[in-house]
Amino acid sequence: MSDAAILNRVREYYGHTLREHGPTPRGVDWSSAESQERRFRELSRLWDGDTAATIVDYGCGYGALARYLRTIGHTGEYTGYDVSDPMIATAREQAAGLADCRFTSVRAELPRAEYAVASGIFNVKMDTPATQWHEYMLDTMSDLASLGSRGFAFNALTAYSDADRQRPDLYYADPLACFESCRRTFSRFIALLHDYPLYEFTILVRFQAD
Repeated sequence: MSDAAILNRVREYYGHTLREHGPTPRGVDWSSAESQERRFRELSRLWDGDTAATIVDYGCGYGALARYLRTIGHTGEYTGYDVSDPMIATAREQAAGLADCRFTSVRAELPRAEYAVASGIFNVKMDTPATQWHEYMLDTMSDLASLGSRGFAFNALTAYSDADRQRPDLYYADPLACFESCRRTFSRFIALLHDYPLYEFTILVRFQAD
């Protein structure tokens, strides 16, 4: 299955969740606002309090990260990207009035920012074979790297999740393999965060030491 075919299925999946649950955490397949915000906090460690940092949010959904950033005092330019046109339309509505926030469903319109982040885009593989989903994940990580001049970050469900709680439609990535792939391909300045109470991990990749 090609990346384009995978993206078409992802587009359909999240179009359904948005119609079913609206602009809420469940509308992007998160269980709660609390867990969603925790993920945002972990990703935000990438720019370490630099409130003027420019951000690309890859897979922005209905724009929850934009509102979170403005709530905590972040003022840098934010660009949200999502393959789902309804998600982008909803994000524009939800972020109305937020300064320096824009949204697009066209990959070619994305600017290069200081940092690129992705939250939750690697989780729902549906019935895509795990090997193909892993290749898609690697391709997307390379795209994230091309969009962040100073670094990028992403999260994923962890392969260390309890086996009896894993679902066949979700993808559980090997955190150590992801770390090593990023180290070999992108940078030696990497943090693997596996110490927060969700069944997942976050990887922060910086292109130079702070």
